[in-house]
Amino acid sequence: MRIGELARRAGTTTRALRFYEAQGLLPARRAANGYREYGEEDLRLVSEIQTLQAVGFSLDDTRPFVDCLRAGHESGDSCADSIEVYERKLAEVDACLARLSEVRTSLLAKLAGALHREPGPCTVPGPAVLEREES
Repeated sequence: MRIGELARRAGTTTRALRFYEAQGLLPARRAANGYREYGEEDLRLVSEIQTLQAVGFSLDDTRPFVDCLRAGHESGDSCADSIEVYERKLAEVDACLARLSEVRTSLLAKLAGALHREPGPCTVPGPAVLEREES
């Protein structure tokens, strides 16, 4: 299939496919007329890249999964390098969750303190009051 058909079937753009090619993730074979030619295995590579990017992986993070598929494995996460990326990404997510938990705890404490003081309505002086104060 040509690049336009691959883009259509993968739900992406030809520009994205050319970028994947430039990054070494998607090999492009050339026909005699110079057109890029792709097979079903390339559609699978693009799908793997898109799936991983949808959960927050960078293009570089997808490389071991793509390499694993290109090596003939049934799944992109059948190789040790892919498992390492999963573990690293999970550690990053855990660190983010821990930080968010700290922020939440801090906000709850601030809210509790503010409610304890029983805040009243906030009044903002109008322009006439501000002009008198400046005089």
